[in-house]
Amino acid sequence: MKVRYVSVEVLRTPVADPYVAAGHAVDANWQVVSIVETDTGITGFGYVVQPRAELVAAIAAATRELGGWLVGCRADEPEAAWASLYRRASWVGPGGLLHWALASLDIAMWDAAARAAGLPLYRMLGGGRSSVPAYASDRLWYSLERDALQTSVRAHAGAGFRAAKLRLSHHGSPDAQAERVASARAAVHPPLDIMVDATEGWSERTALAAGRAIGEVGGTWLEDPLHHTNLAGLRRLRERLDIQVAGGEHYYTLDQFRTCLAHEALDVVILDLARVGGITPWRKIAALAEAHHVPVCGHVVPEVHAHLVASAPNGLMVEYMPRSLEMLTPLLPPHNGEVILSDAPGHGLALAADALDRYRQVP
Repeated sequence: MKVRYVSVEVLRTPVADPYVAAGHAVDANWQVVSIVETDTGITGFGYVVQPRAELVAAIAAATRELGGWLVGCRADEPEAAWASLYRRASWVGPGGLLHWALASLDIAMWDAAARAAGLPLYRMLGGGRSSVPAYASDRLWYSLERDALQTSVRAHAGAGFRAAKLRLSHHGSPDAQAERVASARAAVHPPLDIMVDATEGWSERTALAAGRAIGEVGGTWLEDPLHHTNLAGLRRLRERLDIQVAGGEHYYTLDQFRTCLAHEALDVVILDLARVGGITPWRKIAALAEAHHVPVCGHVVPEVHAHLVASAPNGLMVEYMPRSLEMLTPLLPPHNGEVILSDAPGHGLALAADALDRYRQVP
């Protein structure tokens, strides 16, 4: 089964409830979609997604060039294909644009290989379980007033989630950050597990004080309290706080994760499927974390990450913040706080019939 043709599309899908994140207004998500067709008639697809338009056209152009080199490769050998493309373009890597361009192609290759084998992707990757816990992460922005935040938490609880992750301000006092967590916990009874994301916006002193205050009101998880390069600071926080310190979505390479794990900087490692370059390297990083007795989660893209977390022995949870549902055929929502994986071959996703025509952008 060899790759016969590769097409790459740029889509812009609208956001139902626009919001502000990291100072940027978000009213749409941008996807780079790769479609791999084989000489046996099997097709696989993959995608990366961002809530910003900057450099999306550059990612698409790089993906198209790499996709041209996939033609003639065996579609049931995604790891060999990834290595071949990486060698061809390694002079612009590691990481960065190269990984973003590789990721959607690699996902498409794994999808095609699993479809050819007649297996759902999580079983193709080794199996393990057919559902994974998920935490709610959408509509919990720091720009929300208290009443709106509590309304959103109630909606997530009503949908069956047992945990939710808030974004916290870069500038609020530790007591104000803790009050926000307490408000979210008070929204429903029994309260959800409340996790927080500081989006790398605090000093170590602030992170220590805020982390202690958040833990005292029942917060369970502190994500990205410091810049991801401050490994010594992250380790000191781990040693001084009772709540878990999580991070990792900003790392690109296996070596960066190795360094982070060697420093014992995180309690939970979060992998971004696009930044690491797709499923092929994701699996290696998860195995490395397993060797260090550290659990892993996926950063957004829950539709694909559920398969990866389910197949990893140290897979912990899926971040449920879907950014691409508009382009996909209707999917089952999480049930009782779990993403349920189907037995459909591949990743089990399909592009909506009108998705390409409706959302296509000219890069």
